Amino acid sequence: MTTVRAKIIKGKDKPEFDHKALDIRRVARVVKGGRRFSLRVVVVVGDRRGRVGLGTGKAVNVSLAIEKAVRRGKKQLITVSLTKNFSIPYPVQAKFGASKILIKPAAEGRGLSAGGSVRAILELAGIRNASAKLLSRSKNRLNNAQAALKALSLCRFMS
Repeated sequence: MTTVRAKIIKGKDKPEFDHKALDIRRVARVVKGGRRFSLRVVVVVGDRRGRVGLGTGKAVNVSLAIEKAVRRGKKQLITVSLTKNFSIPYPVQAKFGASKILIKPAAEGRGLSAGGSVRAILELAGIRNASAKLLSRSKNRLNNAQAALKALSLCRFMS
């Protein structure tokens, strides 16, 4: 009996995409009887091989909101051009809302030098050697993440 069980566990595949929750906020809408509270979740979805996406989901509990966010993130995937040393080909800068970001390639073995939501996006995109700096004072994690995705989508190999 134990051998069968081991085979079932062994045959189980790892999911295609990993996800990481960036932000969980309680939001309210005002109705006739008072306020109705729900949760908004921002999730980064990626395969660590060059595809990454961002999704938001809103529900009454966290697990449902995360499921919705992951589904939306998979629909909005972008493909990132990676070099041999798992970096980006050249420095890119992008702006989304009040957030402004600069992402630069780094030498082999240097690692990721980025913080917050940008670091999560770079990790799930499969970038291992890069440096990122938020040039704005914005603390909005959703806008910072969308600025990072916009910057990565600008990054293409020259043919």
